[in-house]
Amino acid sequence: MGRIKGHMIYKVITTEFLPLRERPLHDPDEDNYLGLLKSLIKTSPLFFSYSFDITNSFQRQAHSDPSTPLWKRADDRFFWNRFVQSDLIDFRGGLSTGYGRHSSGQQPDVDSYILPVMYGMLEIKNTSIKGTALTFILITRRSRLKAGTRYFSRGIDDNGNVSNFNETEQTIILNDNASGGPGGFGSNQNGAAGGNAGKETQVLAYVQTRGSVPVYWTEINTLKYTPKLQVRGVENAVPAAKKHFAEQIRLYGDNWLVNLVNQKGREQRVKEAYEEMVEYLHTSPVENTEGDKITDDKFHVIEPSNAQTAYDRIHYVYFDFHNETKGLQWHRAKLLMDQLAPHVLKHGYFRGVDMPGHAGRVEVRGHQTAVVRTNCMDCLDRTNVVQSMIGRFILSRMLIDLGLMREGESAEEDKQFEFLFRNVWADNADVVSKSYSGTGALKTDFTRLGVRTKAGALQDLNNSITRYCLNNFSDGPRQDAFDLFLGTYLPSDSAIGGQLLFADRRPIFIQSVPYIFAASIFFILVGSLTRRAPDAATWPLRLLMLFSLGTAAACLNFIWSNGTLYVSFAEVTLATPANPIHRSIGPNSTASPRRSKRTRRNSPKSRRTLLSAASSARDMSAARAMRDYSAWRRARRGSSNMIKN
Repeated sequence: MGRIKGHMIYKVITTEFLPLRERPLHDPDEDNYLGLLKSLIKTSPLFFSYSFDITNSFQRQAHSDPSTPLWKRADDRFFWNRFVQSDLIDFRGGLSTGYGRHSSGQQPDVDSYILPVMYGMLEIKNTSIKGTALTFILITRRSRLKAGTRYFSRGIDDNGNVSNFNETEQTIILNDNASGGPGGFGSNQNGAAGGNAGKETQVLAYVQTRGSVPVYWTEINTLKYTPKLQVRGVENAVPAAKKHFAEQIRLYGDNWLVNLVNQKGREQRVKEAYEEMVEYLHTSPVENTEGDKITDDKFHVIEPSNAQTAYDRIHYVYFDFHNETKGLQWHRAKLLMDQLAPHVLKHGYFRGVDMPGHAGRVEVRGHQTAVVRTNCMDCLDRTNVVQSMIGRFILSRMLIDLGLMREGESAEEDKQFEFLFRNVWADNADVVSKSYSGTGALKTDFTRLGVRTKAGALQDLNNSITRYCLNNFSDGPRQDAFDLFLGTYLPSDSAIGGQLLFADRRPIFIQSVPYIFAASIFFILVGSLTRRAPDAATWPLRLLMLFSLGTAAACLNFIWSNGTLYVSFAEVTLATPANPIHRSIGPNSTASPRRSKRTRRNSPKSRRTLLSAASSARDMSAARAMRDYSAWRRARRGSSNMIKN
């Protein structure tokens, strides 16, 4: 990928699975597990370095001890292969690994074998602005805590972790003479390596975050384009939200919460829940609205009247992104930047200078004391536009402070750099979106070109259709893969091979409906396209086609009305619920009603009961998704008994 201050950064391209022991018998479950893991790793953007801590921001690195082993310095949130390395970590600490090895004391020689891997996006570009050469770096680190796919991972969990949490760091490095290889300043095409020898190496970095709305909420796939939204009472999520924001304040300082969800329609409930949560956290909230001279739409700001607790360091700003920018008025997104600019400038950015003769030591000349935490429903498309806008603003401020630009100038005035800047941020948007939703981001034509285009609108349509298909029919296995790789779910060694966990246990009738539908469509097509003899009787064929048409309509209606029986669900999240490491089935997850262990299919009574159960499956699934773990187990047993009887 390139070099950062002389340290080579790598991307994982290929991997190989090596068995620790050979199994004498073929195991279908294990084959499925391996298939899931291989698919996940093959499609995941994973990065690592042997000598540079890419899991931590430059500001956090400046306050860490460079003599500490790399894996101990790594940020646990972004240490994606920590579970894979857990046995080595235990062995390093002198603990039993569970493979018959007993504690033998500390093993410091193992440190070099424990290598943190980051999941996310990383680009290193050699460029120049206003004739000044520099290295432009954009890093996005995806959290491994509550990781998952779009509709299987929403909101917050009991430990204060939110879905789709990403930390994005935009950095410029001046005079990076140590990076003489590809990707470093020394390889800049405009000058030879070491052209700035004698000048101090400066690092200027700014961090932003994104994450799901920190309340208990979920969306249930039902084959409808718009999933079924469920929001639990806000008061239930207050303890979890306190954990979340306590960590965010400890790590980043003040939090400016930029909420971009719609204020009308189905998203309104999520917006109101977020604002209610902020009011809970504030001691004595005072609300005011600020309009602008062009529109009656409002900014909604919630601030504490008197700072009394740590949670008063969170500041909420609402911006109705879709309403403000409707009619392709994308320039109006800058109204939000005008609102945030004073606070972004006040809290600054990180600025550090390498100390000559002190390897790894940095003289800190400026700290970033706050973070802008942006979200929309998915924390993808609208969030990408706003984060790139903030990134451009703070970059211009950095260059002005360095004396490379005059007050009032902007980095976008350099057309060549602006082209690079837009494309790097659009690449970032695509990577984050593909990791969560399965497709590239929407609205990237605006990020890349600065305007909305017809080609961009068509691409958005294609991505939206692809997202619908992936989210309904492919995200279950992807969620299983995340849970396996991260250790959220652990297969049982004793039961492996005997569970047939991935076998479809839905009743035969439920499984057969799509095949009956396909057969009916086939008969209709054959009857419509086949040439017939002039003297052949037509009524039998017409009767068959009419019957096939009615059958197809009935099957389609059944499938559409009972969508939760046919969408893809994560299998391992429903397996072995007594497993203490099992993925939490709680207020922000989805449990499928499609798996029952034993079903009687012979009697007419059983068939009628089955149809009744199927017709209410959506409501059952939504209810289960909002219950805690123990309630979910009772509901599951009740569902099995209802179908069995």
